[in-house]
Amino acid sequence: MPKKKKIGSYPNAMIVMSLTAALFLIGFCGLLVIQSKKLVSIIRQNIEVRVFLNKEETKAGQDSILSVIKAKPFVLTSTEVKPITFVSKEEAAKEFIEGTKEDFVTFLGENPLRDSYRVKIQEDYFEEAKLQLIKKDLEKIKGVYEVVYQEDLADNINRNVTKIYVVLASFALIMLIIIVLLVNNTIKLAIYSQRFLIRSMQLVGATNGFIQRPYVMRGAIQGLIGGVMAGALLVGLQQLAVRNVEGLGMLQEYDKIIILIASVLLLGILIGISSTYQSLARYLRMALDDLY
Repeated sequence: MPKKKKIGSYPNAMIVMSLTAALFLIGFCGLLVIQSKKLVSIIRQNIEVRVFLNKEETKAGQDSILSVIKAKPFVLTSTEVKPITFVSKEEAAKEFIEGTKEDFVTFLGENPLRDSYRVKIQEDYFEEAKLQLIKKDLEKIKGVYEVVYQEDLADNINRNVTKIYVVLASFALIMLIIIVLLVNNTIKLAIYSQRFLIRSMQLVGATNGFIQRPYVMRGAIQGLIGGVMAGALLVGLQQLAVRNVEGLGMLQEYDKIIILIASVLLLGILIGISSTYQSLARYLRMALDDLY
C-alpha cells in the first residue's frame, strides 16, 4: 500500500540551507556595519583640536582659558576618555624628538614650541564646516595664539565611511533578492508535486485559508530554523574573531548585535511565510486544465 504524502512534505533541507546561507551573509553585512560604525566613533573621539597658547601666558591665564574651553558645547563629554589635556612645551618637544629622532632644541638653543590644550570634539561636530567654526570660535579666546587640526580629515573619513555603507547595503540587498527568488523557486517546485492534492482539497470544500495554513506554518518554521542557524553562525564567527584578533573586543556592541540577530530571525520567518503564501496563491487560482 503506497504511503500517503504529508502536506508540506517538500525538500525542507534545501530551503533551510538556502535561507541559512543567505541570512548569514546578510547578517554578516550588518555585523560589519555595526563594527565599522563603532570604529569610526572611536576614531572621531580621538581626533583632537590643538589650542596653542601665547608664550607669555601665566598659570592663571591658562586656567581661565581652560574654563572657557570646558564650557563650549562641542567639547566631548565622555567619561571614558579625558576630553581636554594640557601639554606643556617641554612635553611637546619630548614627543617631537621621540617621533623624529631629531633634537631641535639642542640645535636651536631654545624650545620654540608652545603650551597647548588638546581638545576632543563630539561626534556631532565631526564635519569640516563645523570644525572650521570651532577653530574660529576658539581663536577668539583671549590668550590663544592659534588653533590647528588635521584639515579635510573629517570629510575624508565621512566620505569613505559612506562608500563602505553603500557597498554593504547594496550587497545585502542583492543577497535579499537572490534569497527570495531562490526560496520562491524551491517552494514552487515542491508545491508543484502536490498541486493535485491541493485541488482535491478545494473540491471537497476546503477554504483557501484552511489549505494555506499548514504550508504557511511550515514556511515560518523553515524561516525560523534558517534564522537560528544563521544567527548561531554569526555569533560563532564573531566570538572566534574577538578571541583571535587583538583589539577587536572594543568594537563589540552586544546590544546592537542582539538586535541584529533578532532581525535575522524575523527576516527568515517573513521570507518563509511570504514565499510560501505567494507560491500557494498561484495554484489556488489555477484552472484544472493548467494543472496538467
